[in-house]
Amino acid sequence: MYKSKPASAVISEELERKILHGIALEWETAKYLLDPKYRKFLQIPAFSLKDMKRRLGYWSGEKNEICINRDLALSCKWDFVKKILLHEMAHQVAQQIFGAEAETPHGPLFKKACYILRADYKASENYSINNNNIEADDHDTTILLRIKKLFALAESSNRNEAESAMKKAHELVAKYNIEIIANDSDRHFTSISAGGPALRHPKEDYYLAGLLRDYYFVWTIWVPAYIIEKGKMGRVLELSGTLENIEIASYVHDFIKHYIESRWLEYNNKKQLNRHRKTDFAAGIIKGFSTKLKAGTENKYHSINTMAINALIKTKDPLLNKYIKYRYPHIVNISSKSSTCDKNVLQDGINIGKNLIISKGISKTNAGERILIE
Repeated sequence: MYKSKPASAVISEELERKILHGIALEWETAKYLLDPKYRKFLQIPAFSLKDMKRRLGYWSGEKNEICINRDLALSCKWDFVKKILLHEMAHQVAQQIFGAEAETPHGPLFKKACYILRADYKASENYSINNNNIEADDHDTTILLRIKKLFALAESSNRNEAESAMKKAHELVAKYNIEIIANDSDRHFTSISAGGPALRHPKEDYYLAGLLRDYYFVWTIWVPAYIIEKGKMGRVLELSGTLENIEIASYVHDFIKHYIESRWLEYNNKKQLNRHRKTDFAAGIIKGFSTKLKAGTENKYHSINTMAINALIKTKDPLLNKYIKYRYPHIVNISSKSSTCDKNVLQDGINIGKNLIISKGISKTNAGERILIE
């Protein structure tokens, strides 16, 4: 007698099917980073998910297969899944295009493939499997620890103390970046997504990306990313910079998103305003907070009679610029149509944004996500 599968098993199979579909789409997207003369030699591989205790993924030339660790695929951000995919795809490119059979697994031809695919050749070393979860290594540095403490102090019920703590945190971020650029210190750049991928993003997401770019020393670029729930490719915001700057910017991004949601629920209680008005409100908060940051920057350096420091703050890190040109060889600027705005709602948002204080307050919500303050 035929027995139907439990609902949980059906859901799990459907989820894995969507994940494998996404891996295939990401592989197709990455393939176009290759020179056209090379693409024809790259065979579409079989994709699979398997239970593995000690490996995050592997490439099998014999089977023409890319396999990803099932725990990683089911429990981590898509960023991590894509990172391991590109690493294994680099093994495929090294073998099928560059003929790397005779060299060690992570030899020169493999690293050449990683460079072309913008893949991390150390991807398998940066993460470890622990209790069925993928955990990123701890990257806390002295500056991150100091900023964490200042954000914790910014929770103070005394508004002057809270404002002072947040101001010191931002001054520390600026000082850190001024010094590494001025001294041309060694620095490593990476890219991590902020928020989730979507088919369409509301305008306030783009405004928030602009704020992070202007005040937190990161590049913000919208890149293709797979949306598991939709089974389609969408876009996600990607932050690029030093790991310290990315962690700070990522935290600020999440904090402001949470702050907007909570204040909107409070503001819109009984008003029954539509989604467009929420964008006006959110845009106002971001604009108000941006005005606050701008004023803080100008006040901090008002007493210092040097144009160099002000110019340095506004100038992007030249090494970061070089990294951006490598990572995103084809950047396209897209403008959106202007829409009607409720100036009263916008102004209310601006007033609230001017009083926003970044502090400790976001807890870890999803397995595999790193949150600055816990």
